[in-house]
Amino acid sequence: MTSPDVFVRVATARGVTTLTLDSPHNRNALSTPLMTELLAALDAAVADDTVRVIVLDHTGPVFCSGADLKETAAAYASGTVPAGMLGDVLAAVWECPKPVLAKVAGPARAGGLGLIAAADLAVCAAEATFAFTEVRIGVIPAVISATVLPRLHHRASAELYLTGDTFDGRRAAEIGLVTAAVPAGDLDAAVARYLDSLVRGAPAALAGAKRLLRRRPGADLPAELAELAALSTGYFLSADGVEGVTAFRERRSPRWVAELDR
Repeated sequence: MTSPDVFVRVATARGVTTLTLDSPHNRNALSTPLMTELLAALDAAVADDTVRVIVLDHTGPVFCSGADLKETAAAYASGTVPAGMLGDVLAAVWECPKPVLAKVAGPARAGGLGLIAAADLAVCAAEATFAFTEVRIGVIPAVISATVLPRLHHRASAELYLTGDTFDGRRAAEIGLVTAAVPAGDLDAAVARYLDSLVRGAPAALAGAKRLLRRRPGADLPAELAELAALSTGYFLSADGVEGVTAFRERRSPRWVAELDR
């Protein structure tokens, strides 16, 4: 029998660690205990060299309902609120050197959308619903803007931030909040296809590719190109680069793929 005090379940298989939000009694709200466990689980997955990819999953019908408002109300007397910890969680997901994929089978609200946006890839059920509900309770989606606004189209951001209206998975894909929206029955297969692709990448190269995705274009294009050319050369000359090119020429799997089948 599992302990009811565990809010994030951890399972690892074939290079993939799945972190499952398991607090269905409050719709996987971002409580202090849940965020604390999620941060610890992320740290452990990053430190484990056998882990190539991290999946954010959930139990129950709701992915994440946002801030734990019951906990927030109880904390008013202290002058602090649990939402202050959300920034640490979003930063940990966004800066994670390993690919993070969010698997969203059900609704997400407010802070839950920040978590989805922080992930590198997000696949949702088309039937799932989303909303930035903050303005309707007198607050704003401040912290999550750091991860959400780089993903969303600007007009969609204005509409959804200001109205708090609900939208479905297909709209979430159209505006960039998620990578793909599929029928609920196809969600597991869609996630499996992405994971199969992700684990084929060399670990150091995946981390390097993530850093490229976080770069902002420089004003001096020739200098930036020279820097990127040097970076590319370093990867080609690395052990993984040599192995990858050699494996391609020899028509075999590179060692980082083959070792997952051992």
